[in-house]
Amino acid sequence: MELPAEVIRIAEYIRDMRIRGAGRIARAAVHAMKLAAAAYEGHDRRDFLEYMERVAQLLKSTRPTAVSLPNAVNYVMVRVRSAKTLKDAIAAAVRAADEFTSLSLRAVETIGRIGAGLLEDGDVVLTHCNSSAALSVIKMAFREGKRLKVYATETRPRFQGLISYRELTRAGIPTTLIPDSAVRFFMKEVDKVVVGADAVAANGAVVNKVGTSMIALAAHEARVRFYVAAETYKFSPATVLGELVTIEERDPREVVSSDILASSPHLRVRNPAFDVTPPEYIDAIITERGVIPPKAAILVLKEEYGRMLEEELTRITLDIEDSAYPAQLP
Repeated sequence: MELPAEVIRIAEYIRDMRIRGAGRIARAAVHAMKLAAAAYEGHDRRDFLEYMERVAQLLKSTRPTAVSLPNAVNYVMVRVRSAKTLKDAIAAAVRAADEFTSLSLRAVETIGRIGAGLLEDGDVVLTHCNSSAALSVIKMAFREGKRLKVYATETRPRFQGLISYRELTRAGIPTTLIPDSAVRFFMKEVDKVVVGADAVAANGAVVNKVGTSMIALAAHEARVRFYVAAETYKFSPATVLGELVTIEERDPREVVSSDILASSPHLRVRNPAFDVTPPEYIDAIITERGVIPPKAAILVLKEEYGRMLEEELTRITLDIEDSAYPAQLP
């Protein structure tokens, strides 16, 4: 069976960044899986599983860095694979998609309530890119009556910071848009930095929109507290097993126009979409489970993905033993 046109359209929207932000990407992905399950017209459970695996692979391939995407897709697929009948598998996909969406939205709200306690009346806050969780912290603190001012970076080359500026301004929060390159200039006025995350590694390092690590460095130099707001489904279980988070590099036409590229055949352009901020530059990670130090990320991963990690480690051990066994034969 061919994949539904709407599912393919959502995947394209994610790839083209018409849907952006790790949380929104995750929710869009599970919505696509729900649509795919509801549209299935076959009568065989095994065929349905293969069909849903194709949907899952398509969605996972769109953005390699945002760990929320494969985690969200896996949340649905684990439940689909465990279903015994075709009817149960379809129902499991629809139910899991709805559950994940609800959990995701509640997590953002909870992070806002918890993180608001870290901001004080009169604080000047700097944020980068466009993170639902980070903005939830700022907006919740403002709703609690804390008088805040915000600097939002423009976030080149796609200018996601402009989205944050508009959202904060609509909420009534005094907000100023600044160039990414001016962060160190303005850091002397800043009391707290609050950013989101696309992935959190087992060692507490945070992968976020490119430019985040430079902001963290400037904050560290100025002794400004640097907070990351991240839902636990953005924590990367693969990093427990030693895998590195893939940093996506995007089309150079996001940086320079097609005309310039055409007229300058020897021009080389690199456009990484993310960078890695080491845990040493992060004061705390705000999750829906509470505020944790970066080094506690491994504990969150063990709690959230313990069973899956045990199964994967067992599989790796068996693979090593199986590959070593023939070498021991005479």
